[in-house]
Amino acid sequence: MTVENAIRASAGGFILISLALGVQASALFHSVNWLWFTAFVGANLLQSSFTGLCPLEMILKKLGMKSGAACGMPSPR
Repeated sequence: MTVENAIRASAGGFILISLALGVQASALFHSVNWLWFTAFVGANLLQSSFTGLCPLEMILKKLGMKSGAACGMPSPR
């Protein structure tokens, strides 16, 4: 798994879990305050698309995970 794939998987997982915990219609409902976490993940994805700064990317690279080509496409030669 590449850094980019791990970021997408983490963001998607965080969003789904926080929605399950924050939406009252969910069987896993805990508190509507979990929706703030959903908003944080979305805001972080948005800002990283403009700035290129992603805290999770920095952490994963320090842990030794390799970066791959964007969107699974082969890198240009």
